Amino acid sequence: MKILAAVMQHETNTFSGLETPLEAFGRPLGCDLPPSGLAALEAFAGTKTAMGAYLDLLKEAGAEVVAPLAAYAEPSAAVEDEAFEAMAGTICEAVARGCDGIMLDLHGAMVTQSHFDGEGELLQRIRQVNPEVPLAVSLDFHANLTDAICTNAHIVTGYLTYPHVDMYECGLRAGRLLLRTLAGEIEPHTLWASAPILPHMIKQTPEREPMKSVMGRAIAAESRGEVLAASVFGGFPLADIPHAALSAVAVVDGQDSVGRALVEELAGMAWARRAEFVFEPEPLAETIARARLLTEGPVVLADHGDNAGAGGPHDNMAVVAEILAQGLENVAVAPIADPESVAALWEAGEGAELTLPIGGKTATPSLGLEPQPLVLHGQVERLAEGRFTITGPMMTGFQVDLGRSAVFRVGPVQIILSEERSEPADLGFFTHAGIDPLQKRYLVVKSRQHFRAGFAPIAKEILLVAGPGVCASDYSLFPFRNLTRPIYPLDGDFDWAPQGVAS
Repeated sequence: MKILAAVMQHETNTFSGLETPLEAFGRPLGCDLPPSGLAALEAFAGTKTAMGAYLDLLKEAGAEVVAPLAAYAEPSAAVEDEAFEAMAGTICEAVARGCDGIMLDLHGAMVTQSHFDGEGELLQRIRQVNPEVPLAVSLDFHANLTDAICTNAHIVTGYLTYPHVDMYECGLRAGRLLLRTLAGEIEPHTLWASAPILPHMIKQTPEREPMKSVMGRAIAAESRGEVLAASVFGGFPLADIPHAALSAVAVVDGQDSVGRALVEELAGMAWARRAEFVFEPEPLAETIARARLLTEGPVVLADHGDNAGAGGPHDNMAVVAEILAQGLENVAVAPIADPESVAALWEAGEGAELTLPIGGKTATPSLGLEPQPLVLHGQVERLAEGRFTITGPMMTGFQVDLGRSAVFRVGPVQIILSEERSEPADLGFFTHAGIDPLQKRYLVVKSRQHFRAGFAPIAKEILLVAGPGVCASDYSLFPFRNLTRPIYPLDGDFDWAPQGVAS
């Protein structure tokens, strides 16, 4: 049995000012380009990711594994056409050489310069090469589902958590169904439905209502055997594309009316609670003032307006500026992506004092945000190679490569600067630079939800901080042009019913 397993992941924020060339898909893996073959296997073997699950399943099954590509890029703007063509071409060429089945670890929110639906385009091309080969896909919880995805994949599963601590389990669900398909036990196909909602991402987590009940129904349907698999996708709302929306999917055995009814039920459940998916941010200065009154740490301050995990440059300094202005003590910030400042700090060396324009190097033309660095005087406290292995529950075993990093102390604030962007979901973002998070009164991270995976267990308090940026929760700031309208909450309330929306 010969199985093709590949990764091609990107969450596209169409409003981001950051480019997405082919090199971006190797950078988080410490490579100049996306790895293939043995290097692709080594990048994900032993990790708690969907690809890691595929590899474990196939090893157990004694299958021959072909890994043409392991491509993973931090969220940013639309993927360059040249990059997409190279990656899709590599996968399709491997399919053309022959295989018995395909397991893909995709995101579901990839937009390219020429295609609103990058994953759907890839799957259509695979079907042009081999119309019949059994194909399973695992998708991120923030996927924007489409017909092209669901009609070209026999099996689609999604993460059931946010933070995404079940990536591995999602891969197991998809991979096991593919192996059952190859054994002749099932004949799977996919049904899906969407609801015209752009849920605020802070309100999407299945840990809390309203998503808890919706996802709970999907989990119950799968566990009771009503369908082979069921998932709900919060969707990625920072994408100006026709199919951005909340959606649900079910994998069924043969023609199954129960699965069609289930996806319509899930979409209807979400619609009934649409008002609960709206997040109202608090002004930045008020949040920091509340934090100042908290006496027991660590207090986690999560800046959700500028987050690498949703396409932000990870260098906006507004939250740090407010912290300094209000005089918070014993603060650590990790990380600010600023390769220019890192180079200056490394050249100066540990112990040196200097004045630098920190962060704020990136423009976001779509929102009218100009570069705005914060000029600070401080000391180079520590230099470090920003490589560490995630030990927390999200992407356990994955090797993080931030490039070089440096700790720049500005009075009571330690700022970790790095050459590369990455959303901090693990304590290693601090400990790799010699900072013990447990000893800090305040920990500042640029993250919307994933930080909870690593930091919620140690946090005495968590405050969401509405810093400015391309990941802001105020959708009125974004110049949407391609969305299918009407959509809630942008267009206020309107009548909608889920009947007949399943593929």
